Amino acid sequence: MPFPPPSRTPLGTPPGPRRRTLLASAAGAALLVGCTAEPDTTATSAGSPSVAERSRARAARDSTVLVRQYDTAIAAFPALAERLSELRAEVVRHAESFGGGGPAPTPTPTSTSTPTSASASPSASAVPASEQDALAGLAAAERTLVDRRTKALLEVPGELARLLASVAAAGAAHVYLLTEGAK
Repeated sequence: MPFPPPSRTPLGTPPGPRRRTLLASAAGAALLVGCTAEPDTTATSAGSPSVAERSRARAARDSTVLVRQYDTAIAAFPALAERLSELRAEVVRHAESFGGGGPAPTPTPTSTSTPTSASASPSASAVPASEQDALAGLAAAERTLVDRRTKALLEVPGELARLLASVAAAGAAHVYLLTEGAK
């Protein structure tokens, strides 16, 4: 009776696939699953908008309302204009990336300007009492959007999920800059 050829594995190593092989296979499978393009089947037969379309529209609307909050803070406290203008510009880009129309350019602060917005939320149109209140209000609004967008990630298809995740991360950075910069 012939003996089987000697194994190349060290003595005491259990037979079967090696750990590296399993890890490489798992990583490859995850990449394939994550990169597959699945059609958006969430649209109804009646032609109503899909979950992705509704999420995209809401994200654009939310960013537009947030831009108005930045405008209110800048108009009320011109000293904050330099600090807030770059964050505001990013929020404008976020609104545009979700398909929203770009809000009006940053208003030039004057003593007679009173920002108004019919479609903004009540907290968006309220003029803060102090610079600290303005910064705290913007940070709270950014934090709310970060939470909302993070929750929406599970409901939308890949490309929109990546966009929401990216914008949520930028919003989290804005929260940090608004709160830590005040210290």
